[in-house]
Amino acid sequence: MSLLHLDAVMAIEAGAYPFPWSHGNFVDSLAAGYDARVLYDDEGAILGYFVAMAGVEEMHLLNITVAPRAWHLGHGRFMLDALEALCRERGARQLWLEVRVSNERARAIYRRRGFAEVGRRKGYYPDARGKREDAVVMSLGIEGAGDGLD
Repeated sequence: MSLLHLDAVMAIEAGAYPFPWSHGNFVDSLAAGYDARVLYDDEGAILGYFVAMAGVEEMHLLNITVAPRAWHLGHGRFMLDALEALCRERGARQLWLEVRVSNERARAIYRRRGFAEVGRRKGYYPDARGKREDAVVMSLGIEGAGDGLD
């Protein structure tokens, strides 16, 4: 992902979430050097993207989004595969994320991928009532990460 992609990314973000990331969130992530990837369709249009932050032997998934027009076609699974491969490449032994407690669909997808629910962050997300919603913290061990690097 680069700054050139942000108009298309922002359109997807706005269509996918009631509280989307801001343009500044993406600009800051790119400026910080976070891993940000886009997924294209056959015509070159962006279908989805992810932003992840590397740490010491871990990766933190900050945002993964598939365009609503392309839901239920396996693109999220494909991007998670790419992210897990990136984790192995970088020697990340653990992948972390937060997801809204109310987003049972996403939580179920992550559980099927092997993520475990390991905690909560109270009041992490804004909600429609002007209050805050908890985040479920999930974690996935990355097999093969760091093999031969120790």
